[in-house]
Amino acid sequence: MQQPEGFVMKGKENLVCRLKKSICELTQDPRQWYPKFDFFMTDHGYHKTQADHCVFVKKLDRGDFLILLLYIDDMLIVRRDPKKIRSLKKDLSKSFAMKDMGPTKRILGMHIVQDQTKKLSWLSQEKYVKKVLQRFGMSDAKPVGSTLPINCKLSGKQSPRAKVDKAEMMKIPYASTVGSLMYTMVCTRSDIGYAFGVVNRFMRNAGREHWAAVKWILRYLKGTSSMCLRFGSGKPLLEGFTDSDMSADVDTNRSTSRYVITYAGGAVSWQSRLQKSVALSTTEAEYMA
Repeated sequence: MQQPEGFVMKGKENLVCRLKKSICELTQDPRQWYPKFDFFMTDHGYHKTQADHCVFVKKLDRGDFLILLLYIDDMLIVRRDPKKIRSLKKDLSKSFAMKDMGPTKRILGMHIVQDQTKKLSWLSQEKYVKKVLQRFGMSDAKPVGSTLPINCKLSGKQSPRAKVDKAEMMKIPYASTVGSLMYTMVCTRSDIGYAFGVVNRFMRNAGREHWAAVKWILRYLKGTSSMCLRFGSGKPLLEGFTDSDMSADVDTNRSTSRYVITYAGGAVSWQSRLQKSVALSTTEAEYMA
């Protein structure tokens, strides 16, 4: 770190400062923040889960528990009894500068709706999707009913070769749009997982056909922006479903594996990606999936 203006010492102008405390926005900042928060939670009897070190759980009497989920400096606290939640908030506010946003309605661009009487919850990104459509000039686009056009076969051969064509494609916000689609797919929209995987393969050198496919996905989201995930409508069972196509990738002849994991009837994890090797039959493709 360079010496701040007004603090430069004569004869030591070429020296730099050694940081004794992290500064916001520097690389080590999140690393310094997490150990401090982790120490606080451990000291108060919480244990981080092995699957996700940002999920802290504290077991209470009679099989009850309290869960805190951390994403950088945003938190969600879950428990049946609101008194324990208020107690945890009070303890946190003594050690950290905090702002209590009350009952959860929005977090990280996702909208949360709860029906306590029916014990149902909905997770939606409708407002985020509309912002994405507006940002890339697709607010008035005509909606479509599928994530990709019928018989859509995208290939690396459709990528531009000439410098002029590459320069033209550089003006198109392909990477930014695909990045926005990725956040939507990861959070709530498992239905665009396969389509996103297809357009994501051409980030380095996208062509007109690839860009047309991205806009098609945006048109699909335009017509389905109100779709959301629903939780709590089924039995508390963990179920998994998987499937694959057969050598659908034009460039590599590899198949695509897809899966979705549901709990209590709601999807909690999903993925769509190319298999690591070429399957020689539909049976092998299904087995690999």
